[in-house]
Amino acid sequence: MRVISGRARGTILHSIENLSTRPTLDRVKESLFNIINPKISENTICLDLFSGSGAIGIEFLSRGAKEVLFCDKSKEAVNMIKQNLIKTRLLDKATVIEKDYVQCLQYLKDINKKFNIIYIDPPYAADISVLAIKYIDKFNLLENDGIIIIETDEKERELKEIENNIDLKYKVYDLRKYGRAYLIFLDERGK
Repeated sequence: MRVISGRARGTILHSIENLSTRPTLDRVKESLFNIINPKISENTICLDLFSGSGAIGIEFLSRGAKEVLFCDKSKEAVNMIKQNLIKTRLLDKATVIEKDYVQCLQYLKDINKKFNIIYIDPPYAADISVLAIKYIDKFNLLENDGIIIIETDEKERELKEIENNIDLKYKVYDLRKYGRAYLIFLDERGK
């Protein structure tokens, strides 16, 4: 697993080798950033929810994002994220939070933090992506022109849950498939 582009390009990242952590494949990461790269600037603030090794958030920073908040409830993952941030020399632009995702989102609401891009990549079997989006909506954590990206292998489940939550203001505007992984892109307009 490596940083694909930007300031830390080519840096090999440490990863956790166990069943609960599944790093995003480089080809998925490369495709993702080809799609959203125009949205990343020196003013972009991102949330990498369920961060794992931190590879996605580090890619945001390497490509010039202003700040990334990493959230994972695993102490092992949090230590790995910090090691990777030190290795890539990006620690000064990062905040690493060791909390359950609901506690993290509540904390972000309490400090009045808003994001341009939120990446949600929970364990595939967890079925909590849409619940996380409901909290993001309830706590008003996404900027008006912001986007949310879900990584999942359960496209039908996620799309059905999004559709069934009619009060959810975020709608799907793009969907991509990479092997067993899907990326679902949402924004307030759904276009």
